[in-house]
Amino acid sequence: MTANSRCSAAEPPGLETQRREIESLLRECELRAGDSWYVMERRWFEQWKEFVENGDQNSSSFPGQIDNSELFEDLDSYHLKERLVENEDFVLVPAEAWHKLLAWYGIVDGQPPLERKVVDLPSTLKVEVYPVEIFLCLHSNMENVITAQFSRADTIQSIQRAMCQGFSVPPGSECRLWMKSSDSSCERLRNVHMSVLDACLSSGMTVIMETRNADGTWPSSRPQIMRNSVEDQDSYRGQPGVCGLTNLGNTCFMNSALQCLSNTPPLTEYFLRSSYLEELNFTNPLGMKGEIAEAYADVIKQMWSGRHYSVVPRVFKTKVGHFASQFLGYQQHDSQELLSFLLDGLHEDLNRVKNKEYIELRDAEGRPDQEVAEEAWRNHRRRNDSVIVDTFHGLFKSTLVCPECHKVSVTFDPFCYLSVPLPVSKERVMEVFFVSLDPYAKPVQHRVVVPKAGKVSDLCSALSEMTNVPPSQMVVADVFNHRFYKIYNADESLSCILDRDDIFVYELSVQKEEQEEHVLLALYLRERSHYRDYGSGSSSYGTSLFGHPLLLSVPRSSCSHEELYNLFLQRLARYVRPPDPSEELEEEEEEEDEDEEELYKTQTNGISDDEDHEDAEKAGPSQTQSCCGDGLANSLSDTSTEPHADLNHTQPSQDHGDTETTSRSLDQTEPLGGANANCTDNVNPLDSSRVTDTSSGPAAEQTQQPCETTEEENEEDKQEEACSPSPPANEQPAKRRACRKRRKTLFTIQAVNSNGTTERGVGEGGSAVSFSSQPYVAIDWDPEMKKRFYNENEAEKYMKHSSMEVPQQQTTVQLQECIELFTTVETLEEENPWYCPVCKKHQLATKKLDLWSLPEVLIIHLKRFSYTKFTREKLDSIVEFPLRDLDFSGCLLRKNRSREEPPSRYDLIAVSNHYGGLRDGHYTSYARNKDNGQWYYFDDSKVTYASEDQIVTNAAYVLFYHRQDKLRKPTLPSPITSPASSTEPASDITSCNDDDAELGATSYLTMETD
Repeated sequence: MTANSRCSAAEPPGLETQRREIESLLRECELRAGDSWYVMERRWFEQWKEFVENGDQNSSSFPGQIDNSELFEDLDSYHLKERLVENEDFVLVPAEAWHKLLAWYGIVDGQPPLERKVVDLPSTLKVEVYPVEIFLCLHSNMENVITAQFSRADTIQSIQRAMCQGFSVPPGSECRLWMKSSDSSCERLRNVHMSVLDACLSSGMTVIMETRNADGTWPSSRPQIMRNSVEDQDSYRGQPGVCGLTNLGNTCFMNSALQCLSNTPPLTEYFLRSSYLEELNFTNPLGMKGEIAEAYADVIKQMWSGRHYSVVPRVFKTKVGHFASQFLGYQQHDSQELLSFLLDGLHEDLNRVKNKEYIELRDAEGRPDQEVAEEAWRNHRRRNDSVIVDTFHGLFKSTLVCPECHKVSVTFDPFCYLSVPLPVSKERVMEVFFVSLDPYAKPVQHRVVVPKAGKVSDLCSALSEMTNVPPSQMVVADVFNHRFYKIYNADESLSCILDRDDIFVYELSVQKEEQEEHVLLALYLRERSHYRDYGSGSSSYGTSLFGHPLLLSVPRSSCSHEELYNLFLQRLARYVRPPDPSEELEEEEEEEDEDEEELYKTQTNGISDDEDHEDAEKAGPSQTQSCCGDGLANSLSDTSTEPHADLNHTQPSQDHGDTETTSRSLDQTEPLGGANANCTDNVNPLDSSRVTDTSSGPAAEQTQQPCETTEEENEEDKQEEACSPSPPANEQPAKRRACRKRRKTLFTIQAVNSNGTTERGVGEGGSAVSFSSQPYVAIDWDPEMKKRFYNENEAEKYMKHSSMEVPQQQTTVQLQECIELFTTVETLEEENPWYCPVCKKHQLATKKLDLWSLPEVLIIHLKRFSYTKFTREKLDSIVEFPLRDLDFSGCLLRKNRSREEPPSRYDLIAVSNHYGGLRDGHYTSYARNKDNGQWYYFDDSKVTYASEDQIVTNAAYVLFYHRQDKLRKPTLPSPITSPASSTEPASDITSCNDDDAELGATSYLTMETD
């Protein structure tokens, strides 16, 4: 109503009537939040009261037009004076009373009516005489500030409308508001439906409005860093949606999921139309206050602006980590797990149901499936109503049967995606290297089939069929980085052996019952550095591991220096050349001779460390022969026993069936195991030259000293040693110093731990490692000796068994098989029983899932990662899935569909891929652009064209299907079929110098592991 003068449309009623009506309204009208009341000058109102009580129509007390002049500071701004007091300076009248008085008397020209809102303060309702006065400005021009007053009951949306009108913002522009307080800190005003009071806006604050740029970005992340003008846009113009996502550090899983959702037409169009703004749910306790939806919308609008090669989703990543702590940091995660969280988060942020009612679920209780399904879907929609439900939610039927009372429970449950299992084989193929007992036979690589839930003994049995070696004569070991990672027992599960582990199986000699006890000795190869390890405070040299370790079976009584030295020489005979007699290996040294002590004694079962080693090296003539290295043939004949002949018999049989010899460096190491002294004839065939640094023990400079005798003396010592063992300790001759020539050994022996580092401070009394644990020793090579006598090429050679020539058949399954497996009857696991209402206890019921209704966009998750009590593996089977016409009509439980119901045929629109294994891997995606119908391959920030024949691979992990009745024909021609198209623009989308961005570039073949 506009009434700037006394209303002449109708004569006012009588004075008594006026008084009675106004007083009645003042007496009966109560304050209600949001109602309007009006401020009137008290002097005019008192004069009116006097007029209607005592005067008449022509009385001199007639008040005239409503005049609030005394309430304003000036008549230009009509700004209220400060500190006005109710009932002294002004009175408040309800809106109805105000409109009656305005109709009867009018208002002074130019004066605005002083309308005020009733606000609900924390403790009371109150008419807001002084509204909030706010400064308004645009991000692009912070100098142009206007002042406006808003009631505390007004919404933020009313401020936004006022700003759009005041600053002439083009209609349809997407805006967002920031609240800036006096201390210059800024905060987003996310919920436009929130009141000014709830938003904590107060007088003197500034509200800044920014509008989204054409490229989908916002001018700034926070207003205090806004620029006065929008930056010049990049000149790039590309196909909307064909945009990479930068890898922020192990975020390829997130990028893959986002690309698939980005190319889901109904969801993307919903965000591009900004329909989400009206449906943001800021009060849902299960949601994320709209922040996930806003962050996702920002990413989508940037990707579909057509102005970016690649988008950096840093804000989105931060929001996801904030609301889902499992995604904090930069560890690798599962794209399907992120997809599940994101769809649920978007649903709750966009849920149109603001207050969820409690609904008690009912069992079918014999009712028809159709009735129960419709009831379940209605109940679901009463609590869940969003674009996610509209697009992705379907319904399946769950049937549980009690094994005891046969109670049948039928429920209908919604689903957002289908997690379908892959048929799992009960067998696995393992590649192992078999090392024969024959010291001159090269190791042989075999491919064997073993039970997945089997034991190490099953591996030995399978290998036994190929080698004719009894499983009892085999030992299995995993070698890593030149040392033993693990030596397996026969009863250990094969599940602890991964496909990428380097597994070696060694033949052991037959141990006769009457023979003495043997010990399994682990042997490492180390190379001494040229420099002393002065930092350690000792006289030791630094050492580094190289080659492949060995396992030997040694009799307890054969652990003296000389016997171990000769044993090792025999074991290394294939690739360690014995020195010729003509080669000069002598050097003159001053030596203090002492009696020999055994490295391993039957009582202590140990290997001497440096101190004992030094003493042993200073022993008498019998000790010098233990260190000698010449005459290997003689030493072999002297110290070895009859099994040597047996080994020669086994050599030809090991070469049968080996079809290929390859010389390459293996990551595996080859342990050698034996159960008796026959291990002296075993040879480690795999010795590589790869070296890793390890801390050395007191590798001895002394160990180089003792081994220098003349050839005659050495021969005499060997003959003497063959006849009698070293003298006992209580018969040591007097020490004597002599300057003599002794033959230098090829290597020295040192006690070490399982890591190959020397155990310092052990070996007192000649014992280093107790036989109660696995003993480890190392042979330390001088670099010059290693170069002359160790043949690295020969050490790395191995043979391939004929089983390696048979090509491995890639397992292929049909998607239909996986879906059928999903709907088969299964028995619940013990960890997840069902409570039977009849039996009144938990039961391992049988469960069957059936598809009832399908959504517009169907997400199918292929469960490639298999986790059980015994195994963890990734299934690399190829799942054959159709790109078009995936028909679910045979899978749906409901056969009699009505005409109004949609068809059940789907076309593929996107695929999330996973390359790699359980511990590491890389995610990419294929997706079909909704505008031009072209398939693209998205690998983080890189985007290339893709052809349809590339999409079905064994890396496919999550499939996105769109129902055919909702598919829209492409509005643009395919860039590949258009005359001016080439493969170059696709590479330019994400990189200006991508050389491999050709059609169907399989960049995943050279992908980097996150």
